[in-house]
Amino acid sequence: MSEEKTNRREFLGAGVRALGLLAVSGVLGAMAARGRAARAGTVWQIQPEKCIQCTACQTACVLSPSAVKCVHAYAMCGYCDLCFGFYTDQRPDNGIGAENQRCPTGAIHRTGVTDPYYQYIIDESLCIGCALCVKGCHAFGNGSLYLQIRHDRCVNCNECAVARACPSGAIVRVPADKPYLLKAR
Repeated sequence: MSEEKTNRREFLGAGVRALGLLAVSGVLGAMAARGRAARAGTVWQIQPEKCIQCTACQTACVLSPSAVKCVHAYAMCGYCDLCFGFYTDQRPDNGIGAENQRCPTGAIHRTGVTDPYYQYIIDESLCIGCALCVKGCHAFGNGSLYLQIRHDRCVNCNECAVARACPSGAIVRVPADKPYLLKAR
């Protein structure tokens, strides 16, 4: 009879564990389905007017480098001789050496249009989303540089790590058919 009780205990214990696993998997499945349904028609994006260039986009994103990239508000930016998205504000001269550039990865390239005008082009493959150029452009320039989440890179997390880390609440879900919030000119 004691052998029968042991088998019954084992059977009941295994049944309780199986029910527990079934319940946990059901809850996880429901959460995943709810997350997919919630994000089915939406993507994450940065509201340019609310962004404070805090640099959280660079480090908080689950991707490395970040899916957040710097972009221009204008098809052709500025023609500025001195672009403070490109140059640091404290420099010995206006040479284009790395020591004078604001971008730590050299993602902004300066090309001559006609003397003394230049065009500044962002190489998104080098951009890490640090917002240093955006901060310089807003402080000293025309404010044409801003950050966007690039959807060819973003994995559209259920709960965006950058959105959680953003102190200004600038990262929101937007309709997938209009994934980019443009900066007001």
